[in-house]
Amino acid sequence: MSTPRSEELRALAQRIADSFPPEVIEVVVTGSVSRGLADELSDIEMLVVTEAQLSLGQAFELAAAAGLEDRDSWGDPSTPTRRVHGYLDGESVETIWWSREFAEEHFDAPGSDQALLHGLPLRTCGLLGRWQERLVVYPDELAAERIEKAAERWGGFSPGGLLTVARPDTALARAEWLVESAQRVLAIVFALNRERQPTSKRLTTNTASLAVKPERLAERIEEALAETDPHRSLLAMSELQFDTVNLAPDGPNVVRARRWLVDAIELLREATTR
Repeated sequence: MSTPRSEELRALAQRIADSFPPEVIEVVVTGSVSRGLADELSDIEMLVVTEAQLSLGQAFELAAAAGLEDRDSWGDPSTPTRRVHGYLDGESVETIWWSREFAEEHFDAPGSDQALLHGLPLRTCGLLGRWQERLVVYPDELAAERIEKAAERWGGFSPGGLLTVARPDTALARAEWLVESAQRVLAIVFALNRERQPTSKRLTTNTASLAVKPERLAERIEEALAETDPHRSLLAMSELQFDTVNLAPDGPNVVRARRWLVDAIELLREATTR
């Protein structure tokens, strides 16, 4: 059931979509608003598709005409994606602008795929419906590719290298390793379940319905990141990584990761007992 906040923000998003000129051919609201989960901290996220490629200045002009105030942009301006942020009635609105050609080529990219699969059309020429028909299918080949890609970082160097980021002066490097490892764990788990991977927000909610996953997946990620002892945090994450690759089908990177993680866990267990 959609939250009242979701309905409120969706109505605001519809106002924006209705204000766009005909050259805007597709408008999709995504994020927590489209999934009916919006709360008091949520904002509006929208994909806006035009027939032709727009400059950032043109995107700013259309956003202004739709009523967005205090406009600004983020991200790399050299890419074909245009990003315009603004406010309408005091509510934060993030708009992503794609040309039709770019949208057709990138709707199934990681990140975009999950957002669009659960997106709601505010104006459509049929693009979103066609994309969702394709996105609901998750081929075995895609799952295998994403699992192998996620596992490729776990091996190929000495497991003892993990001990170097347990030093007192390596908190940032350790945090980077832990976060990246958690993201790779999630990539494998969602691929195993043939589910398009969402963002890392609302982790417990987003992983609750997954049939194939390590026990206490979300809780163990939180515990590893919150653990203040360097060796114990690395051990907790390594054990989660190992449990994850043990659920995955054999592949070159997965098999290598299993061997490497066994050695890494042994080293880290020894380090925690010193």
